[in-house]
Amino acid sequence: MALDYHKCAQEIVDLIGGRPNVVSAAHCATRLRLVTVDNSKVDKRKLEDVEGVKGVFESNGQLQIIIGTGTVNKVYDEFLAITGMTAATKDDVKAAAAANAPLWRRLIKALGDVFVPILPAIVASGLMMGIVEALGKVPGLGFADSAWYGFLDMAANTAFAFLPVIVAVSASRVFGGNIFLGAVIGLMMVHSGLLNGWNAGSYEQIAKFFNISVDGMSPYAYDWGAFGRLSSDAQAAIAQANNIAIPTWNLFGNLKIGGWVVGSIRRVGYQGHVIPVIIAVYIMCQIEKWFHKHVIEMLDLFITPLCTVVITALLTFTIIGPIFSVLESMVLSGAEVLVHNPIGALIMGAVYPCTVVMGLHHMYNVIEAGMLASVGLNTWMPIASAANFAQFGACLAVGLKAKQQKTKVVAVPSALSASLGITEPAIFGVNMRFLKPFVCGMIGGAIGAAFGALTGIGATAYGVTGIPGFLTINNPLVYTILLAISGGIAFVLTWFAWKEEVPENEAAREAVKEEAEDKREEAEEKAEKTAFEQKPVISTSKGKIYAPAKGEIIAAKDIPDETFAGEVLGATAAVWPENGLIVAPFDGKVTFVAETKHAVNLEGPNGEEVLIHVGVDTVKMNGDGFEPFVKEDQEVKKGEVIMRFDRAKVKAAGHPDCVVVVLSEPEDYEDVKAGPEAGA
Repeated sequence: MALDYHKCAQEIVDLIGGRPNVVSAAHCATRLRLVTVDNSKVDKRKLEDVEGVKGVFESNGQLQIIIGTGTVNKVYDEFLAITGMTAATKDDVKAAAAANAPLWRRLIKALGDVFVPILPAIVASGLMMGIVEALGKVPGLGFADSAWYGFLDMAANTAFAFLPVIVAVSASRVFGGNIFLGAVIGLMMVHSGLLNGWNAGSYEQIAKFFNISVDGMSPYAYDWGAFGRLSSDAQAAIAQANNIAIPTWNLFGNLKIGGWVVGSIRRVGYQGHVIPVIIAVYIMCQIEKWFHKHVIEMLDLFITPLCTVVITALLTFTIIGPIFSVLESMVLSGAEVLVHNPIGALIMGAVYPCTVVMGLHHMYNVIEAGMLASVGLNTWMPIASAANFAQFGACLAVGLKAKQQKTKVVAVPSALSASLGITEPAIFGVNMRFLKPFVCGMIGGAIGAAFGALTGIGATAYGVTGIPGFLTINNPLVYTILLAISGGIAFVLTWFAWKEEVPENEAAREAVKEEAEDKREEAEEKAEKTAFEQKPVISTSKGKIYAPAKGEIIAAKDIPDETFAGEVLGATAAVWPENGLIVAPFDGKVTFVAETKHAVNLEGPNGEEVLIHVGVDTVKMNGDGFEPFVKEDQEVKKGEVIMRFDRAKVKAAGHPDCVVVVLSEPEDYEDVKAGPEAGA
């Protein structure tokens, strides 16, 4: 008797807590994929007893209800009709599941979503910057004084000089705002009317930018060389006497709340910063959405952009910026105290990558310059190098271990950039996105930094780390050991701690499929050498389904799996294969390829829904050893190679390697025969 699709869907709705408990719903070839508000309201035991339901499980935040090919879409249609929901894609369901993830995971995902699209710009600029800086410090080459150096230095620094703008555009897209309004906020934060943020700690640059006279002299005529040779206390005293400080705009005069001047804006930019830009753009997007909802359509075009930009700018420069500046000062003051002992160096070696994420690391140049002025040796540089080279080691481990071509393409050049001292591509594009490599890098950096403090090595310049640091370090041999310790520890820890996940989005799956296509010709050549006469494994009054593999055909009862042996999913047979090639059982179309690559669904010439499942319980292998050569909606011909699998890996994992063939809804056909008797 045919399944009552409406009844099945109604019982599912009732047992998952009703419509209010459903966030999103989609289906694949065999399963309903649901995201619920509260999984505790789902009665899984009764769900499994519903007629038509063949299994229930949870995965990646989704409730997955197995119904079967050819049936799930009909139950899904009834499910939508009962709940009043609209159809969603699998990606929509994944997004809804992600929304239910813990806060820390959502924050990390948001950072990854912001930085992954801008990686090409950061990688190109980072590599160029490291190469240009290294060449500029080669003795006798004279490259630093050439026109090429000036041009390439400008080109290399562009992405970093205007990083807030690039980040703002990407963040606007992620948070659902207007990317051009986001660009305006980013441009405001690096406006030429503001003091460059990298110069905020330099009395000389402050005096020159704001034309503040020093001891009665023009800031351009003052002897800044002599000023730089004074102690930090003497410099501070002269600066205070001459009022050398970053001026402010006090929007509401001297109105104060306690000691805080309301509406006071320091006239300094946010070059190199990340977190305040993302926060500002997030707030901008929420403000913009609010105005879109509450302003009438006729006035929306004028009122919404104007109010959004003005309100966001005020909040950014009066609240977000000042709070972040206080955080900067706290971090930098603590760094000066910690850097002079091994324990402090160990802490800073671990924390340094976090300050890169926050956009604080450029301000360390102030500490380094102070060290060079006072003692002539920059002992901060080895700590930064240890931290940076550890991120290189972690990123390189990801690049070498990853199987996805897309991950390799990003990780390997990002690692090269980090080895030259530019870690943003490695941190934001790889290590932070996967988290474990980032933590392993922190550990490696901490141990390397402690070694640097114990040995007392230092540099004669600042702003250069990693491999280019050999040009300024006072002890190259010890520096080599430091890099080997930090990078080596991070590499080894990442290699064993990080495990690549199965692709979660269509783009990643496509990358895997494209890579597989390159090997298809080899498989087809192999198929010619192992050609065989395809015999029927299932036959019906409407046609025959032929063996998808060369080998002995067996009946369902001989399959070492209760579900397949009991023909729960439909008429079933199998083949004990002689090789690892799977071919099409008829002329038809691919309707589904499992994310774990071990199963393919096809539609036959008479509408047959057929599942080819390679091995028993091989879903646990997460795709390892399986290589499909087809994708959804692709037409195939009988005998065409559609998959290759590694029989040795399947057996080593403890799974039978029989190739199972299932015909869904056998009750729709007459004279169904499955197994050896199908060819009788």
